[in-house]
Formats: sequence, structure tokens, C-alpha cells
Amino acid sequence: LRFTAHALATRMTDLILGEAARTLDDRYRLSLPAELADLVASADNECVLVKEQRGCLSLWDAPRWQARLDEGVALVTSKIRAGRLAQNLDQVQLLGRLLSTRHTPIKLAGRGRIVIPEGFREFLGIQRGETAVIIGAAVCIEIWHPEQWREHVAEQMPGFRKLLDGLVG
Repeated sequence: LRFTAHALATRMTDLILGEAARTLDDRYRLSLPAELADLVASADNECVLVKEQRGCLSLWDAPRWQARLDEGVALVTSKIRAGRLAQNLDQVQLLGRLLSTRHTPIKLAGRGRIVIPEGFREFLGIQRGETAVIIGAAVCIEIWHPEQWREHVAEQMPGFRKLLDGLVG
């Protein structure tokens, strides 16, 4: 798998697509390709950085992320109030912990730069001067550690045709 600094981003009914490699600078900033950054920046350049899986972060426009979060929290809250999660309080507590540490608001600065906070850098596994892979993941931008990205693509690519057929057919 070879990465290039070129990114193609298209807005096809709000799909964010593209791939680029970028280096984390000495101040822990990452410059996103403008074509991708423009698709997740809200009017005030507010975004939300999210821990997805070890070696992968996602970047969302703040209103879209907040809507997803509110919907999920409302569903869990309604189940708690209805008593349907009384036997699962340990899972509810785990969910609360993960929600508390999973995301953080960040500002998209000039030239599409974001600062990746310490705990998120550790989760991503990227240090200053190292390369991250920026991926348009249809509804958000993903930031991957290169090795985890290669492994993910190798695992998922064989199922691409079946996935596509299932979504469009």
C-alpha cells in the first residue's frame, strides 16, 4: 500500500472521500488537505475529535457529532428511566466512562490545521515528525496510524464488492 500527499475529496450527497499522508509537526499540529477539511468544518471552524479504535481518530463537524451523541444519550436515558437497564448498570457506567474520554472539541485553524491533544496522540500512536494517514470516511475524516491503516485495508478490502452491493442494491 503506497500513500501519496495528494487528496481527492468529493461531496456526493455529503460523502467525504480522499486519502493523504501528513506529518505531525513539532507542536502536535496536523495539516489536513483543504478539500477534506472544508467538508467537516462548521461555520465557526468547530470540530470534534473522536477516539474510534486503537490507531484511529475521527474528525466530525461539531453539529453532526452533537446530533449523533444526543440521539444515543437520549436512547440510553430513556431505557434507564423505563427500568430496562437496571440489570446492566455496570455497562451503563462503562458507557459513561467511555463517553467522557472518547471525544473532545477542537478548532480547525488556518490552513486546515488541528492540534491533536496528548491523550488522543497516545491513542493514535503517532509522535512528532511521524506520518499519519488522513482518510475521507464518507461521514467524517479519519486519522490513522499508517500500520493500522494498512492492516485495516488488508482486512476490509476483500469485502468491498459485497459492501457496495449491499448499500446500493
